[in-house]
Amino acid sequence: MPRTTPILIAPYRMALTELKELKSQLQELIDKGFVRPSFSPCGVPVLFIKKKDGSMRLCIDYRQLNKMTIKNKYSLPWIDDLFDQLKGAAWFSKIDLRSGYYQLSVKESDVPKTTFRMRYGHYEFLVIPFNLTNTPAVFMYLMNRIFRPYLDKFVVVFLNDILIYFRDEVEHTEHLRTVLQTLRDNQLYAKFSKSEFWLREVEFLGYIISNDGIRVDPNKVSAIVEWKTPKNVTNVRSFLGLAGYYRRFVKDLSMIATPMTRLLQKEVKFEWSDKCQQSFEKLKKLTEAPVLVQPESGKEFVIYSDASLNGLGCVLMQEGKVIAYASRQLKPHERNYLTHDLKLAAIKDLNLRQRRWLELLKDYELIIDYHPGKANVVADALSRKSLFTLRAMNTQLALTEYGSILAELKARPAFLQEICEVQMSDNELLANRTQCELGVESDFRLIPIVT
Repeated sequence: MPRTTPILIAPYRMALTELKELKSQLQELIDKGFVRPSFSPCGVPVLFIKKKDGSMRLCIDYRQLNKMTIKNKYSLPWIDDLFDQLKGAAWFSKIDLRSGYYQLSVKESDVPKTTFRMRYGHYEFLVIPFNLTNTPAVFMYLMNRIFRPYLDKFVVVFLNDILIYFRDEVEHTEHLRTVLQTLRDNQLYAKFSKSEFWLREVEFLGYIISNDGIRVDPNKVSAIVEWKTPKNVTNVRSFLGLAGYYRRFVKDLSMIATPMTRLLQKEVKFEWSDKCQQSFEKLKKLTEAPVLVQPESGKEFVIYSDASLNGLGCVLMQEGKVIAYASRQLKPHERNYLTHDLKLAAIKDLNLRQRRWLELLKDYELIIDYHPGKANVVADALSRKSLFTLRAMNTQLALTEYGSILAELKARPAFLQEICEVQMSDNELLANRTQCELGVESDFRLIPIVT
């Protein structure tokens, strides 16, 4: 940002082994032409992060610089949305760009701002370093710009990862040539050792993609399966973040994770209970997640949604096959919703047609006929049942070619007294009311009405 004081932070102290590694990696950056000696008044320290394989990753501490940087608002795509065009694809190739962001140059006037300090001197980047806040947005803009004619046709791009797909092998080969020529024209280079070609199934962004659909990558899920019991809030947050990446595969994930999620609240003391352990073990069953089909444009989508005091659940289906699951816990204020408000909460954004319906219906006194949850098995289960119960229940769901009726809404004159009389003759409702009065755990609550 303009008129700001240059950032100057003293170097961090390092062990002898780290200094040896620092000298080696610095020389590599110099030899490749990525950095040069700097006389800038700016400078931030460097540190090492240990990788799983034991090697050291050099990181530049640009946190203070990032705070002062005007943010690039170019948005990254939702990973789930990238796979919507893959229906019917049978051939796949994957290209990984070499050195990623290092293939882009820094504007000459901004080079001094990238200066980092260490025992061996001050250096500045001539290429875009990894730790700057705007780096992903700048790189994503470039990739979308050069591949825009081919996106959603036979190319998927996420930062430095490129997926080429198509149903026919011959055309797939032509598409592959087109992509490689595009990279050459823009002087972008791929890393051959990390690229794969003419595959029937491919690992991409943590998923396994094939003609059958999309499933979780067993190699990625192994980190969840092997996760040790969390000992503090930081461990819980890390585990839930990793498991949440695959939420589209898990029925009722948000409700299963509720005991662990509560530990993240500031006012809650960290106590690992039996319920937390059960929640933890259920989420580690992610390796049993089903294969999800890819959506096919032009065909009807069906959404089953439901809500209870445990949370909101939803299933997106096409021709009786699951495309994705979604669920979340209720927010504190939503727990006070009346039943009909809670059901509408399962729909995040109403479209114009739904808004017109609500505008019309709100002018009437309505009687809504209760529709049993058994006819809405999948969504009802998502908001109420455990993961294992859901698997058994889901096998009983059947859809006809004409769809299915989930509820019936009738609009006719009705008054509060009529509603009360009908409620008093409803045996199931009376039983639920008795449970509430006795303090038995239930999905229903008694709320006094002020007339």
